[in-house]
Amino acid sequence: MGGSDQPVFGLACGLELRPWRADDAQVLTDACQDPDVQHWNRPGRLSLPDARARIARWEKRWRDEAAAIWAIAEHGAGGAVGLIGLGDVDLRGGSAEFLYWLLPAGRGRGAMVDAVLRVSRWALDDLGLHRLRITHSVANAASCRVAETAGFALEGTMRSALLHQDGWHDEHLHARVRGDAWPE
Repeated sequence: MGGSDQPVFGLACGLELRPWRADDAQVLTDACQDPDVQHWNRPGRLSLPDARARIARWEKRWRDEAAAIWAIAEHGAGGAVGLIGLGDVDLRGGSAEFLYWLLPAGRGRGAMVDAVLRVSRWALDDLGLHRLRITHSVANAASCRVAETAGFALEGTMRSALLHQDGWHDEHLHARVRGDAWPE
């Protein structure tokens, strides 16, 4: 991972996955103000310098083989409309956990399911991971639909597992392991 450039992937919905760039900092700052992103992902508030620093940390985490974070963007030179990534990458242990969000401009196109499937294929087939996880609040129906549609089996509920703005939430745990059938 760290010895190569982060790949760019096209999506069927006309968007693409690409590394975050310094000029995406305003989008990242704005995303932290979006009520849905704020509620489900807890990104905190970011100034432009903070957003640029976060993007630089993501580049470093790629080189350190600790995470792979992409902007979901309009194809070509288009702006970012979302984020997808793998955090807690454990190359030796063969696992990683998804994180994702979309701004209103990216919603309603099936982009997140496409993105989860594309990153999953890369992580399992090219990177050689064995197990991928998605966790989300049980109250987040949209994330649950993404996980299920992308073929991530529901493995259980983790009680009071994540603190959101409105208190502790139970979390669903979904996973895909190497060899699971891909959705049609």
